[in-house]
Amino acid sequence: MNDEVYSHGHHPSVTTAHAARTVASSAAYLEPFLEAGLDVLDVGCGPGSITAGFADLVAPGSVTGIDSSADVVAQAAEAHADLANVEFREGNVYDLDAADESFDVVHAHQLLQHLADPVAALREMRRVVRPGGIVAAREADFGAMTWFPVVDELDEWRELYRTLARGNGGEPDAGRRLPGWAAEAGFADVEVSSSNWIYVTAEERRVHAESWAQRVLHSAFAGQTIERGLADQRTLERLAEGWRRWSRLGDGVFLMPSVEILARG
Repeated sequence: MNDEVYSHGHHPSVTTAHAARTVASSAAYLEPFLEAGLDVLDVGCGPGSITAGFADLVAPGSVTGIDSSADVVAQAAEAHADLANVEFREGNVYDLDAADESFDVVHAHQLLQHLADPVAALREMRRVVRPGGIVAAREADFGAMTWFPVVDELDEWRELYRTLARGNGGEPDAGRRLPGWAAEAGFADVEVSSSNWIYVTAEERRVHAESWAQRVLHSAFAGQTIERGLADQRTLERLAEGWRRWSRLGDGVFLMPSVEILARG
């Protein structure tokens, strides 16, 4: 299970967007349960911005961030070298390098949608959480995303992304499936909630659209879609321009919903 393909890859357009995520924007549902002295594992930590936020909240407790990409782990370690209670290392969610019942909280943000076996990943996360601890996960749902005004290229982009992600063994509509995955993984107590990212100001629209325009043209998404014959370069250029055109519409709104779980036992 180590050879899974990540649909986004680690182009700067991806890692820059991920590095802008915070506990407040992306893990607010978990924040009330974080307190000084807890030990936290952040699975699929990426560039570590959420991980670093956890470290501030649980100090002097420890936080470990793991990611399958050595380059991203190095980036996270460099960016947050000033934090004494956080460690970043390579790791595999299916085979965590930790003893049973090692952490008070195990967290994953936008990870399970990219995995071929999210239930196995949740079972492994459950293995390393202490009795009474929490496994927390938040997953977007591409099928539930909506935007205004209508831009045909964004509809085409979504269908292309969903096709690619499923071809890689993932599930882009993960949000709606998350509670069921948790139940299948053996959790007896699952608290479910939902929250959104919304892009509505001119600057929010510009940043979000340009991030996706760059991904469409230059990230692993571009290479994989062309390699598999799902799109050609001209199509990708048209989709990127569709994103940019949407961002310039004065009444533009993009809503990205996620489903969250706090799972115990």
